[in-house]
Amino acid sequence: MRDRYQDPVLRFHGATYGVTGSCYEIETPRWRILVDCGLFQGSKSERELNYGAFPFPPDAIDAVILTHAHIDHSGLLPKLVKHGFSGPIHTTRATIDLCSVMLPDAAHIQEMEVEQLNRRNAQRGRPPVEPIYSLQDAAACMTLFRALEYGAWIVVAEGLRARFWNAGHLLGSASVELEIDMGHQNAPMRIVFSGDIGPGHKLLQTDPEGPAGVDYLICESTYGDRDRPDVSPGQRRSLLGEIVRGAAEQNGPLIIPSFAVERTQELLVDLHQLMQAGEVRTAPVFVDSPLATRASAIFERHASDIEQGNVLREALSSAELRFTETVEQSKAINRLTGFFVVIAASGMCDAGRIRHHLKANLWRRNATVMMAGYQAQGSLGRILLDGARRVRIQGEEIDVKAHISLFDLYSGHADQGELVAWALARSPIRQAVFLTHGEEDGLSGLRERLAGSIPDSRIIMPRLDDAFQLTADGCLPVELNEPRRLKPEKIARLDWHNDLSKLLLDVTEAVDAAADERGRAAIIRRMRRALEDSGA
Repeated sequence: MRDRYQDPVLRFHGATYGVTGSCYEIETPRWRILVDCGLFQGSKSERELNYGAFPFPPDAIDAVILTHAHIDHSGLLPKLVKHGFSGPIHTTRATIDLCSVMLPDAAHIQEMEVEQLNRRNAQRGRPPVEPIYSLQDAAACMTLFRALEYGAWIVVAEGLRARFWNAGHLLGSASVELEIDMGHQNAPMRIVFSGDIGPGHKLLQTDPEGPAGVDYLICESTYGDRDRPDVSPGQRRSLLGEIVRGAAEQNGPLIIPSFAVERTQELLVDLHQLMQAGEVRTAPVFVDSPLATRASAIFERHASDIEQGNVLREALSSAELRFTETVEQSKAINRLTGFFVVIAASGMCDAGRIRHHLKANLWRRNATVMMAGYQAQGSLGRILLDGARRVRIQGEEIDVKAHISLFDLYSGHADQGELVAWALARSPIRQAVFLTHGEEDGLSGLRERLAGSIPDSRIIMPRLDDAFQLTADGCLPVELNEPRRLKPEKIARLDWHNDLSKLLLDVTEAVDAAADERGRAAIIRRMRRALEDSGA
């Protein structure tokens, strides 16, 4: 009988010391589930993880619980299905609607980028590669989704219940509360996964919620090291107006890399209100993303569930707004002259049509590029913000002369103070807090702040594939045979050419991950060669 109620094992398969690839596995003798199954984004060494085998057999997973639709949380679900998973995927109805456009879009981008890569590989005598998954895999995945309402308990497996709390991060986003039956003589174990926590007073979302009194808390830490200015929606709109007027004065395009889902819709509301009030010059606003177009329709469909839903409807029917669908329409935008606005995905500039617009405009001195949110280490967006003078896009070297800025007041993530308040509202936290979904500064900053209220020994920052046995008296590390690590031979193929600051960031990452002297020596050789090539 003891084996039947054995303590669960929690494994961290992503979003550890990084902000992408969210995937957590929980296993007992009765069942095995995942919370999230996201795509790795950012540096080449991180993206390489998307192509390897899962660190678990997909056909052994009984169910998936999905916190929200963002690709770094949902983007490997079609791959999971492709390799044998056939159980239910539990999430909110709005998340299902968003995934119905986001997952096929992710598959389409992969297929297009692999097609371009294979053309270059053929020219260079290299073997072809395959996309991580196909449109067919994404379609098959969608048949497994099951809708769950906020606050409603559902039996996921024998002895396992789950319910959702509104996370305030994205349309349909949720924190997940699990209740695990530990046998008649023991109280149930309660585990809460934060998912991504939204900030207070977000334009289109309610404030985040959650239960009190848990055994284990898994908490995101994207902005765990910083507090953003306390800016009201009106103040934010005014600050955005300054950037828009600056771009108009340059008489050039304003290019906004933006996540297609929610960030784009928030921008459209503010731009519409600025133009309606005469605070900025009226100009065409192009949403150049089929995904953002379809997502906007989903937001309009769920407008009754959204704060400021009426304002959103007005923005989506604006005379200045133009949704583009075809590649020809997209390319035609860059034949325009003067001031206009382009919003295109992806938000970190790593895929999609935004790369085409950056390629066409980065070299223009009268162009403005405004990053509308967080840029992960290794992403093209971060490289541009770090001051790169040249970048490589679609195999071509592009000079950077455009004005590059960060406007991070649209963040969908709570800042440090908000994360601390949300986490402590889950008290009493009887056993441990695991900090995930953050880079090292975010993790360390949040740990330091929480340590004033929670003993430091009970705050854990797991590494990739770390595993812990969760008991009623605390968690115990579980030794793994072959945890995945960033491999030196993969890191040696990092992109060294952009500029010295990017080079130093890559060197730091590479040296930290190099497992032996041979790997470190290869890195140093490449660093010297890059420095010689740059004339530094």
